[in-house]
Amino acid sequence: LIQKCMNCGSSVFYPRMFCPKCLSNNLEWVESEGKGRLLSFTILYSTSYPEFNDDLPFVLGLVRLREGVNMIANVVDCKPEELKVDMEVEVVFDDVTEELTLPKFKPVRRSTA
Repeated sequence: LIQKCMNCGSSVFYPRMFCPKCLSNNLEWVESEGKGRLLSFTILYSTSYPEFNDDLPFVLGLVRLREGVNMIANVVDCKPEELKVDMEVEVVFDDVTEELTLPKFKPVRRSTA
């Protein structure tokens, strides 16, 4: 879900109380298409947080959704050396606990028919 300004039509992420373009507070939650492009990424080989040691190495990516907003999230289901700036990605959801679900992105794989 992302916010959409009902006044000017802008998509908004991260969640805010006012639209950053027109300052309207007439924001509604809308479902994102969940697809976008990888703008940038970094591969983490070490971390200061022991909770993440089992996940190393992992990739953090900056994704521009088709709605025009940017989101930072893990990029999964891809070897780090396969990553390319501007590659198409789509959201997948990781149910970490019953209360916490994280959006992550994976490359869009084209089927070869």
